[in-house]
Amino acid sequence: MTRKKKIYKKKGKVIKDLTRNIFKILNEDSNKYYNYKQIAAKLKVSDTDGKTQIIQKLAELTANKKIKEVDRGKFQINEDRKYHIGTLDVTSNGNAYFICDDFEHDIFVPSVNLGKGLHNDTVKAYVYNKRRSNKQEADVVEIIERAKTEFVGVLQMNKNFGFVVPDSNKMYADIFISQSKLNGANDGDKVVATMTDWPENSKNPFGKITQVLGRPGDHDTEIHSILLEYGLPYEFPTEVEKEASELPIEITKEEIAKRRDMRGDLTFTIDPKDAKDFDDALSFTVLENGNYEIGIHIADVSHYVQPKTILDDEAYDRATSVYLVDRVVPMLPEMLSNGVCSLRPNEEKLTFSAVFEMNEKAQVVNQWFGRTVTYSDKRFAYEEAQAIIETKGNIIPEDVSLTGEAYEVDENIVEATLKLDELAKKMRKKRMKSGAISFDKIEVKFHLDENANPTGVFFKEAKDANKLIEEFMLLANKKVAEFVGLSGGRPSNKTFVYRVHDEPDVEKLASLQNIVSKFGYKINTETRQKTSDSLNKLLSDVHGKGEANMVETLAIRSMSKAEYTTQNIGHYGLAFDYYSHFTSPIRRYPDVMTHRLLQHYLDGGNSPKAEIYEEKCKHSSKMEELASKAERDSIKYMQVKYMQDHKDQEFEGVVSGVTEWGIYVEIKSNKCEGMVRIKDIKDDYYIFDEKQYAVIGQSTKNMIQLGDEVVVKVKHTDLERKHLDFNLISH
Repeated sequence: MTRKKKIYKKKGKVIKDLTRNIFKILNEDSNKYYNYKQIAAKLKVSDTDGKTQIIQKLAELTANKKIKEVDRGKFQINEDRKYHIGTLDVTSNGNAYFICDDFEHDIFVPSVNLGKGLHNDTVKAYVYNKRRSNKQEADVVEIIERAKTEFVGVLQMNKNFGFVVPDSNKMYADIFISQSKLNGANDGDKVVATMTDWPENSKNPFGKITQVLGRPGDHDTEIHSILLEYGLPYEFPTEVEKEASELPIEITKEEIAKRRDMRGDLTFTIDPKDAKDFDDALSFTVLENGNYEIGIHIADVSHYVQPKTILDDEAYDRATSVYLVDRVVPMLPEMLSNGVCSLRPNEEKLTFSAVFEMNEKAQVVNQWFGRTVTYSDKRFAYEEAQAIIETKGNIIPEDVSLTGEAYEVDENIVEATLKLDELAKKMRKKRMKSGAISFDKIEVKFHLDENANPTGVFFKEAKDANKLIEEFMLLANKKVAEFVGLSGGRPSNKTFVYRVHDEPDVEKLASLQNIVSKFGYKINTETRQKTSDSLNKLLSDVHGKGEANMVETLAIRSMSKAEYTTQNIGHYGLAFDYYSHFTSPIRRYPDVMTHRLLQHYLDGGNSPKAEIYEEKCKHSSKMEELASKAERDSIKYMQVKYMQDHKDQEFEGVVSGVTEWGIYVEIKSNKCEGMVRIKDIKDDYYIFDEKQYAVIGQSTKNMIQLGDEVVVKVKHTDLERKHLDFNLISH
């Protein structure tokens, strides 16, 4: 089970799960009591800051009657307390888990005990031990807050009423719609239904249809369904568009006078060939001392998007742009995202810059942060910059050229690109040596026709040009975070927006080791350095092999989730002690906050209250997660759509998952994943063996195991559920 974890300080760093760790200690022997020093010793917390956190937490838990103070400063579990507040994680089979910090583990809730609780709802639950097994279970007794009341689904009509059958497999109840609440919807329409009531004696919630999306299977209907399923908008309100269109966009002499003028520096952008919002540009100058001045110039969104405006409220609500297969749903109206703020070639732009003096060893010897005005001399696609790096020449061949024709590049841009590539490789090497993990996962992309139908699949892999941009963006993000977060080499305690990534979960790493050992790979988790070294070796060894995508996906799942917070714990995956997001304010709201705070501190301002920013960080992390789910769903949808046209074809695949109801198979040639149901494997009766990640034939003892190569054929495609069923042809 995954869940959001709370953080506390230990040895000057923020660590996770103080509440759960205190309960773990107190639950070891419910008759014993502990003072804060004993708890600190068990948690290996020795610094004053960490002990203060423990004292505060004990006081909070006592006030909430979760624990009791049996004597002055001595605490014990409150066993009288049987009711707890937490959230529900509903599974696709209709059961759920109760997630609550009062318990070390998430607690199973059978479907009969859900009490009309739905996925992510905040609920009050009665927790008890089952008599026979002594395992804990929970019974939902009260819904405190619904996570969502709007659901996307298909309307199925009876004579005088209908039911909306939700698309999400986490929503186990169809929604009853009376004749008067149909809002013009017809049988079979894809709709948005709002739940209005759930009567005590009814198996189904009651609702009303608020929006008719269209017919199931229609492209726009399905894409809008994906967005609405996660509460993501696909249009800007009129007043937001109006405010954006009325912004003063002229760059005045007065504004230029307030900024560092870098229009004369050689500057260019490198982006995907289909990009329209250019967040960042690089400038390059050779200094008299032989060092290089490299500017990382970022669109100055915070100049145009001011706090307490309709535009800012909308950007905050969205918190991120959403990148679906066939479209981008931007955080800012196009007039800003693709126009005024986008660092387009041959246009003066207002920017916020991190400027570094670097030597041949790629070490930063000087740095400057501030607002600038810049002028991009050239726009490159990644493929064009890659051609320069590979040939070391100035000819861009027609097959990668943005114009479709071969052309020459100025020698000074070629020299700049090659030197930046050289420095980027040195920075990357240092990062890897420090324990960074290299996830160069292949992206699945689609060739689309004019009606957004997939005509082919291709894979996008990060090459040197991508890594060049990545390294300089990482450098800017890291140095901005250090500039605010450190003072004289010590933590400054200034409020800031950090991008943090905790260490991997030990249990998840052990599970990953179990799986990859079947392919002959090993993970060494003795130390942090050995863990990251062996993960990098695993990712390198598996690259290009049939099981690569599966192993890479499992490795990513073993990692903690990166998130935004004002409490810095560093970034494990990048091996940085300080890291923020500064480089993409057109598409990420945390970067806008970072720009505002950085300017505030450059102006000599005092640290604002962390609580306000922490709330905004939580919202941004949540919206990022929803956008990521929508993006994944759009890829799944397009994969199913693509496979509809290949029903007669046999495909080689790899077994990517094994469950009691079937095996998941990932097709090698296009990364589409589908299921072969156990009941459809006809040569024997197969039984699931959890320990071996396999299904085994009862008579023949044939074993179909995780990672096995198989041949499959499409049996059934379900666009609305984004699901593929395969028939197993051979194993």
